Amino acid sequence: MSKIGTLIVIVGPTASGKTSVAIEIAKKYNTEIISADSRQFYNEIPIGTAAPQNEEMQGIKHHFIGNLTVNDYYNVSKFEQDVMELLKKKFQKNKIMLMVGGSGLYIDAVCNGIDDLPDADEELRAKLNKLFDEEGFSAIQQKLKQLDPEYYEKVDLNNPKRILRALEVSIQTDKPYSSHRKGNSAERPFNIIKIGLEIPREQLIERIDRRLDSMIKEGWIEEATSVLPYKDNNALNTVGYKELFKYLENEWSLDLAIEKIKVNTRRYAKRQMTWFKRDKEITWFSPNDSEKIIEFIDSRTTNT
Repeated sequence: MSKIGTLIVIVGPTASGKTSVAIEIAKKYNTEIISADSRQFYNEIPIGTAAPQNEEMQGIKHHFIGNLTVNDYYNVSKFEQDVMELLKKKFQKNKIMLMVGGSGLYIDAVCNGIDDLPDADEELRAKLNKLFDEEGFSAIQQKLKQLDPEYYEKVDLNNPKRILRALEVSIQTDKPYSSHRKGNSAERPFNIIKIGLEIPREQLIERIDRRLDSMIKEGWIEEATSVLPYKDNNALNTVGYKELFKYLENEWSLDLAIEKIKVNTRRYAKRQMTWFKRDKEITWFSPNDSEKIIEFIDSRTTNT
């Protein structure tokens, strides 16, 4: 089957410099960028999700940034459908498109398709939700560790929706959720080139801390205050907002909240790398190696 274009996928942990590298590459190939950061979809929270602002985009068209509200329901399956429709249209004009982000599940959905999973069992879902409501994160985290240790090592352990869904599937099928995610990849009508950005952990931690301090100065607390009435929405069930909500509701001091955000963001970055490192199709570069990345892309697209 002849391919309609090439999708360049740029992945890496939070604060690794994906946005600036992607913009440089988009300029080189005169193309557009698809965001695969599931937190940047929501238009009320650009500071806390480090969504690129207009000046940072440098005139490059970005898709799936600020396209939803925190009250909207959205999932990985819908993202896959929306991106596939967009790519079909864009490849009519552009030979190359970029997809950039740190949400491994969303990236895998576009590259490989979504595995067929059983429909939700409402009774089981209610039972698991009750467990979470009454006993908290540790209860569902430990249950997942018991039923599916492989997925436990990859999933965002601060995302109850994903944990609960994995538990549902594991219990319903009597098989680990991860075992349902090892089927054949869906055939895509475009080529895929995967590029990973990696920097030494000490440097990444320094960048995470510096960026979080900058976000506070930019008005993150005020942004969190504005969405506090919606704190139970899934869109806000993410690192940063959960900690700031505890500060805003006088459970924690601001210093404690900020320290917790930094620790949890480092843990999140580590889980992101665990997820991406399992994908042997990713070729890894330093974020400072834009010229090498472009040479690599050219070498892979010359004959496509």
